[in-house]
This record gives sequence, structure tokens and C-alpha cells, in this order.
Amino acid sequence: MVKRWIQANADAEAERNWRKHLGPFYAVDAEYRWGVGHKEEFVALGRTQIEQWALDVQIRGFEAWTYPYQRVIIDECRGEVVAYWKQVAPFRRKDGRRYEVAGLCSSWFRYAGDFKWSRQEDFFDLGNIVALLAELAADGHLNEIVKRKIQSVAHGRPLSGHRPLAHGKQSLFRKIQCQVAMAKIAVLGR
Repeated sequence: MVKRWIQANADAEAERNWRKHLGPFYAVDAEYRWGVGHKEEFVALGRTQIEQWALDVQIRGFEAWTYPYQRVIIDECRGEVVAYWKQVAPFRRKDGRRYEVAGLCSSWFRYAGDFKWSRQEDFFDLGNIVALLAELAADGHLNEIVKRKIQSVAHGRPLSGHRPLAHGKQSLFRKIQCQVAMAKIAVLGR
């Protein structure tokens, strides 16, 4: 399964078509999630949403990026896999180094049988992604699709599959209370 999955990822990168190459690896009732900061998450329920949202809408603007796997850990008894990967942009800095998101990203998969995943959860540092996007923008490498996505989110229009986390809905009083508590720690150490 993992060998087939990694090959499908390589094929998707080469052809720039994630939906075609990765979509068939999800069970009809599969679930795919990732965190989007402290206020929202991405959730696709079922292969149709996974193909439409995760492997199409979300990947738009990033088709030329690569996501090479670094390590894979397989728990055959539980039918689970953890894989570590990078996010590498197709551009190079003036010194020749490629732009890439700092640190490793990871995915946790649950095997459904029949060479399909029943669940996938991705983990990455959103701060590192935002920092790299800002650097790409400053250097003139951010494409128009990604710019429109950033603008849409900035204007309160979430992307397909994004939904608020329950704890992300705080009253103004609670937000101020939390900020005061953190300021007290920062200034007074308590």
C-alpha cells in the first residue's frame, strides 16, 4: 500500500494531477483533515469531497510544488501509517537553494483494506507555511491563484472544506481575558 501510495504521489507531482492519481486511494466513506491554525480546520468527508476539495481546490496554485517523503513508519497490527514529508516550492533563491517550508510535515493514515485509506490527518506548522508564502510574495514568486486564496481568506471567505473549531468561537470578553493572562505572563512572569 505504502509503495503504491508513494509512487502515486510521484506520478501526481510529475503530471500535476493529484485528484487523478491519489483519489482512487481513498475509501468511499474516507475522512481527510488538517489543522488551519487555532480557529479552524479543514475537513473532507467521503472520497467525493476529498477529490474535489483536498486534491483539487486546495492544491490549486501549488500544482508545481513537490512533497517528497522523508520517513514512513508502518504499524501493520493497527493498520496505521505515519509519514513525514517536505513542502518544496518550484523556485530557487538567489543563492540557488530551493524555497521550502521549514521543518517536516506529517500525515497519519488508517488503512481500510483493498489498497485504500479510511482516514488521513495532516500535521504541519502553519506559521512556517505563512512565513514561506510571505517570502515568496516578497520575491515575486507567488502565483495569482494563491494570491486570490489569501485575499479570500483575509476577507472572511473560507476555502472549501474549512470550518471553525468549537473552541475558536470565543466571546470578546473571553478573548480579552486570555490576552490579559498572556500579557501578565510576558510582562510579570506569572
